[in-house]
Amino acid sequence: MLAALGALVFLNVYAPQSLLPLLAHDLKVTPVAAGSVVGATTLAIALVSPLSGLLADALGRKRVIVAAFVLLVLPALLATQAGTLAQLNVARFLQGLIIPLVMVTCTAYAAEEYRGAGRGRAITAYVTGTVLGGFGGRFLSGLLVESGGNDWRLAFWLLVFSNLLGALLAGALLRSARHFIPARDLKTVGRDFALHLHNRALLGTLLVGFVLLFTLVSAFTYVVLYLAAPPYRLGSAALGSVFAVYLLGVLVTPLASRIMGRYGVPRTFGTGVAFSLLGLGLTLLAPLSLIVLGLALASCGVFIGQAAALSAVQASVERARSLAAGLYSMAYYAGGAAATVLGGLAYTHAGWPGAALCSAVALLLALAVGLRTWKGSV
Repeated sequence: MLAALGALVFLNVYAPQSLLPLLAHDLKVTPVAAGSVVGATTLAIALVSPLSGLLADALGRKRVIVAAFVLLVLPALLATQAGTLAQLNVARFLQGLIIPLVMVTCTAYAAEEYRGAGRGRAITAYVTGTVLGGFGGRFLSGLLVESGGNDWRLAFWLLVFSNLLGALLAGALLRSARHFIPARDLKTVGRDFALHLHNRALLGTLLVGFVLLFTLVSAFTYVVLYLAAPPYRLGSAALGSVFAVYLLGVLVTPLASRIMGRYGVPRTFGTGVAFSLLGLGLTLLAPLSLIVLGLALASCGVFIGQAAALSAVQASVERARSLAAGLYSMAYYAGGAAATVLGGLAYTHAGWPGAALCSAVALLLALAVGLRTWKGSV
């Protein structure tokens, strides 16, 4: 169920990413400006993730998840009526305000309801679902839109129905939390917040999370523009198909939990960074097949790193887990929002090699921070 909910909520995050060239043409904006439909959502997710954690700690797990999926129907409907980029970005921003209610609650639920190795498997199941949702949003949107006469609004109708499905599944099948302890005292919340801000291992993990999504968004947003231009000239469906490399995450993410069990978080994260750096290097070569292979390796590395970072978050705290997860989501999605700006500048001035180099430098920084802050603590 955690995997299913992760998949359904992540359909919302990246659904328009394979449609950027089409959005740019239809809304009469530059392709780089069209990338703001991704940044608007990730920015909103970053802004409200800590608050979402507080709400989940106060109100419970299942109740928050069901309500969030119901609320997500509304901005999806609003997006179907958008006629300008600004209007579409408002709808996307509203989506981003609601999405964290599902994300941080699911990770906290997994940490509380499972013990020992089961906790790692539960978190990995959720991450695996987000991988499927990340691919499904991009792929299904591209396929549906191209088969529907290039009407990008169909992608948001897809989200209307998928969010209704998420509400129904969570309401009917998600087991009620048995180990949840409400945290409603503001003094306690303030003390927990201060405790987290003085937690060295957690702070290091926040920076790592920032870089992980920075890498993924910078790579997959601007490689879409790169592959839509000559000499590749890929259409919406073909661009959506490129994201099939995400499916490797379904295999890689469960493997990451085994690697962590044997070698620990720092080594697992280092393995992920190595994969991503190699993949980014391959995307600089001309053949489309090598670009796709490079994207596959880069995304696998990020998925390994994400599983390691999420485990590090929960291992570094003993209480207020939703708040900790919310702080991590804030940093993670702030990285995605920053990537649409910094990655866009790099792409504008140096093309795809500039965007790839920007991601590679960020990964090396995250590796240095992670190895230093996690040593002996997670």
